[in-house]
Amino acid sequence: MGIGDNTTTPKLKPALDKTVFWCSLVICLSIAIPLTLFPGPARTVVKEALTFITGQFSWLFLLYGFCCVLFLAWLAFGPYGQVKLGSVDDKPEFSTFSWVAMLFCAGIGIGLVNWAFVEPLYLLREPPMGIEPYSSQAIEWATMYGQFHWGIVPWAMYTIATVPVAYMLYVRREPFLRLSNACKPLLGGYCEKLPGKIIDVVVILSILGGVGTSLGLSIPLVSALLSNLFAFEESFSLDLAVLSLWTLLFSYSVYNGLDKGIKVLSDINIALALLLLVFVLLVGPTTYILKLWSNSLGLYLNNAIRISLWTDPVADSGFTEKWTVFYWAWWIAYTPMMALFVARISRGRTVREVILSEVIWGSVGCMAFFAILGGYAVYIEVEGISPLTQLLVERGIPATVIAVLDTLPGGGFLLAVFTLLCFVFLATTLDSAAYTLASVSTQNLTGYQEPARWNRLLWACMIAFTGVALLVVGGLDIVQISTLLFSLPMMGVLILLCVALRRQLSSDSPQI
Repeated sequence: MGIGDNTTTPKLKPALDKTVFWCSLVICLSIAIPLTLFPGPARTVVKEALTFITGQFSWLFLLYGFCCVLFLAWLAFGPYGQVKLGSVDDKPEFSTFSWVAMLFCAGIGIGLVNWAFVEPLYLLREPPMGIEPYSSQAIEWATMYGQFHWGIVPWAMYTIATVPVAYMLYVRREPFLRLSNACKPLLGGYCEKLPGKIIDVVVILSILGGVGTSLGLSIPLVSALLSNLFAFEESFSLDLAVLSLWTLLFSYSVYNGLDKGIKVLSDINIALALLLLVFVLLVGPTTYILKLWSNSLGLYLNNAIRISLWTDPVADSGFTEKWTVFYWAWWIAYTPMMALFVARISRGRTVREVILSEVIWGSVGCMAFFAILGGYAVYIEVEGISPLTQLLVERGIPATVIAVLDTLPGGGFLLAVFTLLCFVFLATTLDSAAYTLASVSTQNLTGYQEPARWNRLLWACMIAFTGVALLVVGGLDIVQISTLLFSLPMMGVLILLCVALRRQLSSDSPQI
């Protein structure tokens, strides 16, 4: 049995937490509706808020990410790494492949296949550190920086909250799949009162902000892909149709639950992703890609600490705020979803296994995408096969991604497979998000239960409505602020979680 077992306490049935549910829903609607009805004024407010947040708090985002790596290293390789998340008899609920597939797909979504192609091209044109654009040095740093933005530090930020939630759920046997409950060593009984409710509402808003970012960046790409495949005219109606199809897909998945829905979709996702990577590596300039990957790894290891804390205070080029701070805020916004979801599927595994698997497999998977897809895009640009950076400036991300795919053999078939991969990639993130949102708004939910189906479907619809609001307003800055706005308070919650876990482990150490 777990430390927190109490066989004399009657088990309570899962029920809707009306305070968390209605407060979150009202706040979400009060943000989404004005964005939809008054897009002009909304853009002005958003731009001012974006400039303020990135300008004043860039140092905080970078320092937080660096400290996450240090804390997880202590936790994984210290005396608590061997603690089992569950009772002695608990075995992992899912196979290692399906477990890794679910945690990877939940945390990435379509953003990976989107940015893996184009981020190195952006950085080739506007490199960091005052490097001359399009130079040999710019090529090396452009291919490395993408792997940094999607590598160890981001996945450490994802993992930082997973262990506290899983520990309270499976070791302490607390019947709440919530971040507020993981703060119980600090909040005590207040975790079920107003302070805990505030934390849960912040968690829901943070998840919706992160998911909104993914939708805002992804829908135009898939619309362009479908337009290219079927000669559809690109329009707002097509964007809405794409969003509707996505909503149906991830709603069906989340309705079927973990084992029959989310696990199956994640397994399919990983298989398609691996096929795409192997295909591009084999038909593309294999040696060039592998040499560039090896060089990027060496450059990253040699500059890891410097770029993790580089605020560019003297030149103040804006690179850090535009790229690293935005990415770190995006990862932080997704962290509560990842913590709750990965904690839910990690029963029976040790603390060390969860940390190393999530950080290593997540980082390696993302770095492989950037190494192969990004390396191939850079090769096309450098060799003059297609002016991708010019196309990126003139026509945007979707047209650039399609131009890269057009240089590969396979034609329409490859484009169709890539479109399917995009659909499934984001659906696996959104179904995990809807499942987590339903879990947070449910009380008395143990790690052995699932939230009500109607609750899961309602949050799936709320995610879709958030996507509509962002589509109406439009623009990358709008998408960025939806993440940055909620990542600041979320960072405070995550720091509380780490302190609470340290106190709980110290208290339980004689028994564990």
